[in-house]
Amino acid sequence: MTSLVLVAHSQRLLEALVELVGETVAGAPACHMAGGTDDGRMGTSLGRVVAACRAALSGASGSAVILYDTGSAWLTIGFALDELAQDERDRLYLSHAPLVEGALAAAARGAGGGGLKEMADAAADALTSDKQPARTESLTESPTHLTA
Repeated sequence: MTSLVLVAHSQRLLEALVELVGETVAGAPACHMAGGTDDGRMGTSLGRVVAACRAALSGASGSAVILYDTGSAWLTIGFALDELAQDERDRLYLSHAPLVEGALAAAARGAGGGGLKEMADAAADALTSDKQPARTESLTESPTHLTA
């Protein structure tokens, strides 16, 4: 099964996200976390990202979708990819999807038997999907939405 590599400035944020994925997606793929700095502060760590990628690549399928929280995490991921061999980089997909929605969508697709491409596509779909069904009325027509 293809894994997820989750990169964020907060380890606690990733722990909560992995819990959410595990609670909402039966048979979710493995999630490898790279959160915070090596000394436990907010930030990113090149070593943690490299280790998470290598852990994901060592699994049964040996591939992973990488998701991240903000732009500076993207920079760290770029440096981490430079540390990996070409054959390792070829088995990773860096998604620019929203971290939470992308992780949930990719995990659901992976749990359903999807591989790297399908999970990457599911994460990408999270970029354009609505969080709720389309509204049929505006807020001004139904102010109870604001007071309920």
